Order: sequence, then C-alpha cells, then structure tokens
Amino acid sequence: MNALIRTHAALLFAGVTTFVLMGAGQALYGPALPAFAREFGLTVAQAGWLISALWIGSAVGVALMFFRGRNVTPRHALGAMVVGSALIAAGIGWVPTLMGSVIFGTGYGISTVVFNPRVLRAFGVKGPSMVSLLNAMFAVGAIASPLIFVALGSDPHLAFAIVAGLCAVIWLAAGTSGRREETTVAAASKPYRFRPGLLCFGVVCIGVEACLIGLGPTALVAAGASEETAARALSGFFVAFLIARSVLVFTAHLLPAFGIYAFAMMGAAVCAVAAIVLPPVPFFIGMGAFVGLFFPGFFVTASRLMGDDIKVTPTIIAAGLVGGISSPVLLGMLLVGMGERGFFQVIALVTVIVAVISVVQLRRINAEAAQA
Repeated sequence: MNALIRTHAALLFAGVTTFVLMGAGQALYGPALPAFAREFGLTVAQAGWLISALWIGSAVGVALMFFRGRNVTPRHALGAMVVGSALIAAGIGWVPTLMGSVIFGTGYGISTVVFNPRVLRAFGVKGPSMVSLLNAMFAVGAIASPLIFVALGSDPHLAFAIVAGLCAVIWLAAGTSGRREETTVAAASKPYRFRPGLLCFGVVCIGVEACLIGLGPTALVAAGASEETAARALSGFFVAFLIARSVLVFTAHLLPAFGIYAFAMMGAAVCAVAAIVLPPVPFFIGMGAFVGLFFPGFFVTASRLMGDDIKVTPTIIAAGLVGGISSPVLLGMLLVGMGERGFFQVIALVTVIVAVISVVQLRRINAEAAQA
C-alpha cells in the first residue's frame, strides 16, 4: 500500500485537497446567500439561483466528461474551480457572480468524474477504501468552511477568494497527476454497459441525501425544533456523515460494495421511521452516518458492473445529479398539505421500499460484481 501511495502521491494529493475544497465551496453558499442578496438588492429566493447555477455547472462538467473525458485531466477541473471562485470573489455584479458559480460548478462536476475512477483504479484492491477517503474529505471541507466563514467576519468575497487561491496552489502542485491513470482509462478493456435499473439506486440515494441536507432542517423546525437546534442538527448530520466515510477508508475494500449500499439504506429507513413517531433530531443526525455510505457503495458497484469505458463514471454521476436536482423539488410539492412529520413519512416510504429491493437483489448483484 505504501508503494502505491508513493507511486500515485500527486494524484492522491490533488484528489484529497480538491475534494476538501469542493465541500468547502459548496458549504459556503448557504451562509453567503444573505450577504449576496443584500449586496445585489435581491430577495433570498432570487439569490438562491446561485445554488442552482452551481448544479447547472456541475451537470455541464459531467456532460463534458461524457463526450470529451479522454482529454480532461485533474488540472482542467482545478482550473475551472480557480476561475469560478475568483469570479464570485470579485463581486463585480450579479450576472458575473452567477457565471462564476456555473464555472465553479463545472469544475466541481469534472472533479467528481476525474478523481473517483482514477483513484479507484490506481489503488487496485484498496481502491474502494481510497474512494471513501476522497469523499470523506469532502465532508471535512463542508464542516469547516461555515466556521471559517464566520471567523472571517461573514465576508463571502474573502471566503471565495481563499478558495480560489487554494485551488490555484493545488493546480500548481498537481503537475501531471492523472496522466498514468489516463493511459489506463484509454486502454479500458471492459465495454460500456448501460444499466438503467442499477442507476436507479443512485438516483434514489443521492435524491434522499439532497433532500435531507436541503430540506431536513426545515422539516425539523416544522416538527417543533428551534431554528438553532435544526442548524446544530445539520452540523451533527455532517459529523456523522464524516465518521461513517472515515470508517469506510479502513473497511470498504473488505466488504461487498452493494452490501454497504443495502446496509446504509436499511439504516436510513429505520431512522426515518423512528423520526415519524419519536423526537426527530437524534434520528436525523443518525441518518447522516448511513447517508455517508450511500455514494461509495453505489459508485463502486456501478463502476464494476458497467465496465471501465471513459463514459461510465459520467453516467454514474449523472444519475446522482438527476436525483439531487429533482428530488427536493418533487418532495417540496408532495409536502403541501401533509402534517408536521410529512417529510419523514415520505423519506421513510422511499428508503423502506429501496431497502427491501436492495436486500432482494443483494446476492445477485454481489455475485455479478465479484465476477466483473
């Protein structure tokens, strides 16, 4: 393992640090929105387009990787993040700020597709654990950046300028990282296999994750928690999320990937059901641990079953984007007229159904993955 780390040190450094900054950049949007709304004379709802711009850019980055992935390296992803965050930091107008968010999001989407498969392949048997390490580092950035934002006097321009500067440093340090892995991808031997049924597991798990992060605090307030308690619960959710992914760093290569996914979905279902009838805050925090297992379990499973063509990872990430973008909107529509625990009722229904399907399909998918 030490030899692999030395061989792929540049790739690992670039991946870990980029994922920290991806998490930090995304988490800055929430506390920065009121400041941008005041600065540009917008309502908070209008300022919310800044978040939509991030996800639009992410979709652009994933699409770019699908069609031109062989020509894209980690430095391209970091370059886009430098330009995007610098444009946001400049504060030269609302439209340029939106453009900066789209560009940053494009780098965000490219980074997800560039680093996950390269690290998975580069570290062989330990690849699933190293993918878990990357995604755990995302949570580190997401937890730290709001605290740093407050320490900086809640100045969004300074916060995004720091992100831009750090991305530029990583861009310089990354060098030619990914070239070796690029050659491996180009020599892929397993053909692209589109698996819509399998991809549905990704749509659901990322959709549930997006709903819990985006709508969970509001749901807690509706269930009787104070806004302060709900905010602390979200921090606790991310701490549990990070702990779970950190555990995977040491165990993911020892466990069937889809077994991790099925276990996580069952755990989330139990917490969601409990949140319907018991005080929801501790069970919301508990769901963070299981949600932290969703993506690594799904990504490794889908990567093994869909082949090693360059188009596989963009397809996997695109499935997650479908869930992440559409689910909060759909759930928001469903909650109209439902009771104070309606949010948790819907999450429970979805996770219970998918958990049952996962358990039913567990042996077949694990066997197929083992033979891939």
